[in-house]
Amino acid sequence: MRDDLDADEKVLAGSRLIRLPPQAPRTGSPLWLRRLARRIFEYYGWRMEGFFPDQPRALLIVAPHSSAWDAWWGLLVKIALGLQVEFMAKREAFWWPLGWLLRRCGAFPVDRKSPGGVVGSLAERARAREQLWLLIAPEGTRKSVREWKSGFWRIAREAKLPVVCVYFHYPTRTIGIGPTIAMTEDFAADMAQLRMFYQPWVGRHRGTG
Repeated sequence: MRDDLDADEKVLAGSRLIRLPPQAPRTGSPLWLRRLARRIFEYYGWRMEGFFPDQPRALLIVAPHSSAWDAWWGLLVKIALGLQVEFMAKREAFWWPLGWLLRRCGAFPVDRKSPGGVVGSLAERARAREQLWLLIAPEGTRKSVREWKSGFWRIAREAKLPVVCVYFHYPTRTIGIGPTIAMTEDFAADMAQLRMFYQPWVGRHRGTG
């Protein structure tokens, strides 16, 4: 743990990034790579705001997701912070050498035709881990949608994961960390609360409304 904190000080001191809490999963990435990612992120005027919860297991939802550039800026943050956050990708994408690169970035394959379905597979994966931060875009597409998909809500409920609200706000080039919310049995109420929080934030091409 002391090594992690020392590395954070060397990379993040005076930066426009935020620090990870002690229980956050970490990659152990080399300092030179973390520093490079930070410099690229900040060179283009980006910054972070808010605070990550000190939780070993969490489901991070990201919105609005309106551009493929979101993945690039998010990857720079992941590398610069030394954060081990995982996300799903369709199994067909894991061909050589793309599969190797995806796994290095934190992706894992999901079989959409599995008997338990994607939600069941992800919930089972989360329940089996003592430390896991899982990332999902609840809109399910870069296009504007009226309603978010319920998959992330079901995963959070089944795996007992707190939901951490992460947002993009392109007008100020900000990636922000919002509240951590426990999902209830009332899907409609939970969605209303989340959509209210995300309403002010604007992605590269649209907001969440």
